[in-house]
Amino acid sequence: MGIESPVRSRPPGRYAAARYIQSIARETYLFHFVLLLVVLWVLFSVALYFAEQRAPEPTISTFGEALYWGIAAFSTAGIANMPSSGLSLLIGGIWIVTGSAVFFGIIIATITGYFMRPLQRPANQIVETIEYHLDHLQDLSVEELDLLKDTADALILHMEHIKKNREE
Repeated sequence: MGIESPVRSRPPGRYAAARYIQSIARETYLFHFVLLLVVLWVLFSVALYFAEQRAPEPTISTFGEALYWGIAAFSTAGIANMPSSGLSLLIGGIWIVTGSAVFFGIIIATITGYFMRPLQRPANQIVETIEYHLDHLQDLSVEELDLLKDTADALILHMEHIKKNREE
């Protein structure tokens, strides 16, 4: 009769990617930013397409070319045709700045949010507070020690309740 680990076993790597994506979707704004980026890309591509149609010699003559230009422009690839009219250049310039800011903002916000999330959980704050007080036991008053004991007791009761519900 061995001691069972309180840590729940996880299924093998089969579901790791799905859990990772669900975690990112739940804990960050990645999908919101991607949706915003796609909507802005289409809107700026439509605006660029119509602005180019008014130019005497448009360099972007189809909507597909406008969509391609939109991707090439904000990704800083620089491999698309340059718009020919002044209005098209203005729209394109605004899109390059906006699209790049949103695109790189997505990357930075997602990475930062994903790695900062463990620090933001209330359970971690409770554990850190308890650990801090345990490290400084000699500095605590009797009232603070009683509060620490009551907190630890409540935490133990809560964990026993959770374990009991899982067994049922």
